[in-house]
Amino acid sequence: MWENCGDFRRLYPEIRDKTLVPADKCFMIYQFARIAGRKEGAFAEVGVYKGGTARLVARACPDKPIHLFDTFAGMPAADGLIDFHKKGDFSDTSLASVQSFLSDCPNACFHPGFFPDTAAAVSGEFFAFVYVDTDIYQSVKDCLDFFYPRMVTGGIMVFDDYEWPYCQGVEKAINNFFADKKEIPVITTRYQCMIFKY
Repeated sequence: MWENCGDFRRLYPEIRDKTLVPADKCFMIYQFARIAGRKEGAFAEVGVYKGGTARLVARACPDKPIHLFDTFAGMPAADGLIDFHKKGDFSDTSLASVQSFLSDCPNACFHPGFFPDTAAAVSGEFFAFVYVDTDIYQSVKDCLDFFYPRMVTGGIMVFDDYEWPYCQGVEKAINNFFADKKEIPVITTRYQCMIFKY
């Protein structure tokens, strides 16, 4: 579906080996970032891992600051009743390696540590685009609690692992959060959803 999008076809090979996110999801992230790039507001990604999708967004929208939140040391503790990932999963990364990978992306701003503790520096910002790939209930809930009130009208939030049986906490956090709100999560491709902020 991206065969006619030369920019994405150029960017994707740069990031393919630095992400677990498949091409169809990456193409959706790319498109939504480009749409949101026309809005006022910063960008953010929570759950950076090796920096693949962060680089995709940073390169697609070089005029937008993108705030990158991750422990850069693996997953935090999770609720074993709804989350299947364990503390330390995805620890095969580091802040230094991701900074090196994004060294030619001057719009990338790093916030290492546990979110939302690391969000104080951007508490006064408004956001046009936020990508959440945190895999577990509490982390998704924390992202929604922090970013949703700071999203500009027409801003876009994209969530990975929605409806994936291995990450049931993701769907639960999203559905619970939006149950009393105007926005409805829209499935964009398998195991991914997004919302437009009203």
